[in-house]
Amino acid sequence: MSPAKKDQPAGKLRLVGVNLDENSIGRSNPDVEHERAVAIYDLLEQNTFAPAGHDDGPFVLNLSIDGSRLVFDIRREDGSAVIAHLLSLTPLRRVVKDYYMICDSYYQAIRTATPDKIEAIDMGRRGIHNEGSDILTERLAGKVEIDTDTARRLFTLICVLHWKG
Repeated sequence: MSPAKKDQPAGKLRLVGVNLDENSIGRSNPDVEHERAVAIYDLLEQNTFAPAGHDDGPFVLNLSIDGSRLVFDIRREDGSAVIAHLLSLTPLRRVVKDYYMICDSYYQAIRTATPDKIEAIDMGRRGIHNEGSDILTERLAGKVEIDTDTARRLFTLICVLHWKG
């Protein structure tokens, strides 16, 4: 962490709000809605979010999809613009697809499968989730500093944006 960030008061380099563009979100099932609600709640409870060159948070993130790009519209609490980053969705497409496939298997398994089978599927689900959060961290490098838990929760929200019912 850079010296300027280290000297910031606690809570300045974090998200205090996350908005998902309703036009980007398709119809979803209760499992997806639950994932969305939990990810937003957990993200706002604890996160590290530091846009490069902007130590004057806290911040609000507006996430949307515009064509084949993920839009990170970052603002201050008062709504004033900080910066917007447009990221290609191409590096995330495969892992998002894999994540949804394994999540479907997981949700089916928790209703009928043995605990061993559920645990095995969940381990695979966590592995794919980690891969997605790693890709997101790499894509944001030099743009926004995030920690592992923040990346994981943001990846969940990106998956929600991809879900088209």
